[in-house]
Parts: sequence; C-alpha cells; structure tokens
Amino acid sequence: MMLMKKLCLLLNKREDELFKEISSSFKHKITQWRYFVNWEKVLQNIEPIEKELNLLNTLIGKKDLRAATVELLSKYPEASKAIPLLLAIRDKSLEVLIDTRNFVYRKFDFSKKNFQKEEIESFADFVLKSGLGELLEDRKIKNLVDYATGVEVGLDSNGRKNRGGALMESLVEEFVRDACRDVQIEYMRQATAQKISKEWKLNVKVDKSSRIIDFAINKKKRLYFIEVNFYGGGGSKLKSTATEYIRMNEYWNSQGIEFIWITDGAGWKSTLKPLREYFDKADYLLNLEMLRNGVLKRMLKDGDRSSAR
Repeated sequence: MMLMKKLCLLLNKREDELFKEISSSFKHKITQWRYFVNWEKVLQNIEPIEKELNLLNTLIGKKDLRAATVELLSKYPEASKAIPLLLAIRDKSLEVLIDTRNFVYRKFDFSKKNFQKEEIESFADFVLKSGLGELLEDRKIKNLVDYATGVEVGLDSNGRKNRGGALMESLVEEFVRDACRDVQIEYMRQATAQKISKEWKLNVKVDKSSRIIDFAINKKKRLYFIEVNFYGGGGSKLKSTATEYIRMNEYWNSQGIEFIWITDGAGWKSTLKPLREYFDKADYLLNLEMLRNGVLKRMLKDGDRSSAR
C-alpha cells in the first residue's frame, strides 16, 4: 500500500480532495501597480537622447523639412541617433529596400558620430519617407521628448510577460519571508549552488551550471527548494513546465532536498492533466490561496514529522 504524500498527511486530506481544493482556488489575476509600465526604465532610456530629441524639435513646423533636416544634421550630426526611437526601433543600423524591382537596399547607420554629405541627405530622405516628415511638417507632434516617452511606454509593454513572473515571485516572497521569520530559519532568493555553498556551507549538485532556484530555504542544514510561476493563459508551456518539474522534483529529492512547486493562474483550469501528473509524483504542490492560509509555515514547522510516500 502506498503511503500518502507528505502534504496530504500534513493537512490531513486525501489526495483527490486536496487536488480539487488546489485546482478550484486558482487566482484569475495578480496584476499590481508596477505591472503596467516600468517607468524607471522608460525614463532611463529617454535621458541619454533627450538633448538630441530637443534638437529634432526644431524641425517641427518647417515647410522645407528636407532642407531643414540636412542643415540640422550637418551642424548637429549626433541628433540622428534619436531618429530610430521615433519609429519604435531599437536598432541603430537599418537596411531599407528602396528598389523593389531590383532589390536594392540602402543602409542607414545612426550610431556614427560623423557623416558624409550624402549620408546626411539620406537621413533627410529617411525622415520624410518613413512618415515622420508629415507628422513634423503638419505639427501633429508637438514635442518629440513627450512623443518618444510614449513610444518607450509602448515598447516597454513587451516586458509585461516577464514582469508577470517577477510579480509572482514578489508575492510569494512575502509569504516565504514571513514563514521563515516565524520559524527562525534563513531563505535565499535566486539561489545558485555557489551561493548556497558560500553562505550556508552546503553542497548541492546541479544538473546545469546556470541553474537558478527561485527560493532556497535552510532549515537546520535541510534544504527546501521552491520554484514559482503564474499562468494567466493556457498553452503547451504549462505541460512542459509540469514535465520538467516532475524530473526536477526527483533530482532534488535524490539529494535529500525537498522540492516545492508554487504555481497559480487561470491558465491551469484548462490544463489540469499535466498538473495532476506532477501532483501524483511529488510531495508538495501549493498555490497562492494555500500560502494565504499558512500552509508553507506549517510545512516548515511540522513537515519533518510527515511521513514520506
């Protein structure tokens, strides 16, 4: 007869009952204020080119925009480095197909500090033909610093996926910190084998040198490793993560390390099968509601008295 998993024993629940509780209490969102825009990053990206953007501001409303652009860049060639951002482009070197019949390309290098006259004239053509010219001539843009700030906000939205993961880690860390403080043990965020060896004098064998553990907890030389993620939507990533963590759980357990997977999100509601497969093969699967109810603290306090499977 198989012994019950440690978490079931700790909570005095049967496996089907516990999995039902986990799968029925996922949070729909964890959106917090800092999720929307990384303003610090946005402003840091604007600051190095603010002077150049103000130079380009002098082009706003010019009737002969091409001549004004050539004159400006001849006098202040450094202003060219701000042009790509106005089109939401990070690259400073671009190739544009200018002849679709013969596939002739023109290269624009905005990173240079000095330009030949022909290059400056090419930049003037770039401003006009990219559509920026019409916006500047017709005063549809009032201030390029403000406009570029808006562009940076748009580009920053691509980072929301990564911020979602960071938000989940920050949420979980509040519970990890409180639990470890109450039990009077140490934890480490973004742990590596090297950091664990240096700070705790414990040796951990890793499957790859780049392995980083979201959280490591040291309870009287006994290690707990925690991995954290949040899935607002479904997809194949959920299944691959569950499969990876089954292997990871076995790998850490073979070294006497307890592995805890804390995951949440509405994405799991349509992808329960791989999560159940992990649940059946591992001792610890938690979600945010369980953290709120103090399960992690109970594990760290009483987990040693739970029997293995």
